Amino acid sequence: MVEDFERLDTDELRHRAVELARKRWDVGYLWELVEHIPGAEAVAGRPEAGRVGATKASVLFSQLLAEREGDRQLREALRPLYLDYLRKHGGS
Repeated sequence: MVEDFERLDTDELRHRAVELARKRWDVGYLWELVEHIPGAEAVAGRPEAGRVGATKASVLFSQLLAEREGDRQLREALRPLYLDYLRKHGGS
């Protein structure tokens, strides 16, 4: 039986989706939520909060990497992503 998710309120949808992502270790979905927070803040009429959200996400990322500072293999595994992003977006 397929549940009619449209009938659920937003808080229940959020709870179910996040819990399912945690159980599945779906980091991609959780990160997608984080990526959308700044835009959602702007849509909700709080563009400054969106900028703050982007800054917080950057800090979180830095903390995650700092915890693994000695892991050279991890750093090197992420290298292609850094290169790709800088090439695509003209970073100097």
